[in-house]
Amino acid sequence: MIALIDYGVGNLYSVEKALAAVGGKVLVTSNAADLKRADKLVLPGVGAFGDCMKNLEATGLIPTIIEQIFMKKPILGICVGLQILFEKSEESPEIKGLGVFKGEVKKIRAGGLKIPHMGWNSVKVGRKNYLVKFGAPKLLAGLSKTPYFYFVHSYHAVPSNENLVTATTDYGEDVTAAVELGNIFATQFHPEKSGDVGLQVLKNFVEL
Repeated sequence: MIALIDYGVGNLYSVEKALAAVGGKVLVTSNAADLKRADKLVLPGVGAFGDCMKNLEATGLIPTIIEQIFMKKPILGICVGLQILFEKSEESPEIKGLGVFKGEVKKIRAGGLKIPHMGWNSVKVGRKNYLVKFGAPKLLAGLSKTPYFYFVHSYHAVPSNENLVTATTDYGEDVTAAVELGNIFATQFHPEKSGDVGLQVLKNFVEL
């Protein structure tokens, strides 16, 4: 069972429908006991970093989420669900993130391009410096080297360890599109809005 965490933000219906389409048994929940008994977790997120963190804190689920992550339960963060895995964000400098990954979420320096970055963009799959201990990206397995995904964001994660990044997209600069380490997976793009290639990403997560 996959627990889709409901904390008042994120396009839950679309994510639930897409996961179900690739064989996932999904429970939309804000109950800590459900998270503990689930096989996998999905952490969505739409809107501002600070608002997402405040909403998540209000549920009381943060200790359970952290506990389950460090118990090696697979978790998938989507959009701001990726960003809040990091320590902090320029968008809401007074609000701390979950701190699962070291690093900061920064505004895209788009070089004159429109912000927010919205729409379909090609993604370059692969770690910048491949190291055996980080492994090949499981979440992006079976994709071409430059698939297209759907994005809606103005900020992106800049990890302290660049080897966490498994995909980037070019939008005035190299923008983090996906990160992965061990049981922790996250995408800045919206797989649930990215057609067949997005469904492949979700299928990879379901089948872990």
